[in-house]
Amino acid sequence: MGTDGANGSQTARRQGKVVRLIDDYGLDGLGDELEEFWTAEGDERKSLRDLADYVNLRLLEASMSTAGMQPVQGEAENIYEILAGEEASDADRIRVRRRLEREGIDVDSLTQDFLTYQAVRTYLTQDRNVEYDETTDSQKENGKSTVQRLRGRTSTVTASRIEHLRNTDELELGEFQVMVDVQVLCEDCGKRYAFGELLENGGCDCQTDTES
Repeated sequence: MGTDGANGSQTARRQGKVVRLIDDYGLDGLGDELEEFWTAEGDERKSLRDLADYVNLRLLEASMSTAGMQPVQGEAENIYEILAGEEASDADRIRVRRRLEREGIDVDSLTQDFLTYQAVRTYLTQDRNVEYDETTDSQKENGKSTVQRLRGRTSTVTASRIEHLRNTDELELGEFQVMVDVQVLCEDCGKRYAFGELLENGGCDCQTDTES
């Protein structure tokens, strides 16, 4: 993406970083998506950190598309987790950066554009005047968001390791998907719940039956 002059930079600062990125990367409609995700109810709602990751992934996808890359399904997500995640090794980061740079992508400029959740909050509350009572978010929602991020990282690291082994002929495998499922077993009644289902349900049914 090009560098603006002094007047352009001043305008970008007045508009805010997210507004500038939406324009620079041609992400029309992204602002509406962020507002919809942040104000949605129940499982449809995304946290500010989720939204920051969502925007950053869109920036990466736009950069790859502009460079003429045609990533397979899930490839952009894996690359993003390696670039921005905490679990990837230095060797993986170097490998991914070199690959993107060979395709003509300025990786340093791209990663500098990556957003924090604070930037997303500023954009939604100040640039779009969205009001949302975050005090209604319980620790339950925070816990769910944390587990979802850990699941994503586990999936990404696993996929990266498999790809490395496959590329070095140490593993024979066709196209694949990595699925990470977190389940909770209630030892009182033996019923299993997906983590998100348990939170949404407010607990195990057997506890409700006992109280009634």
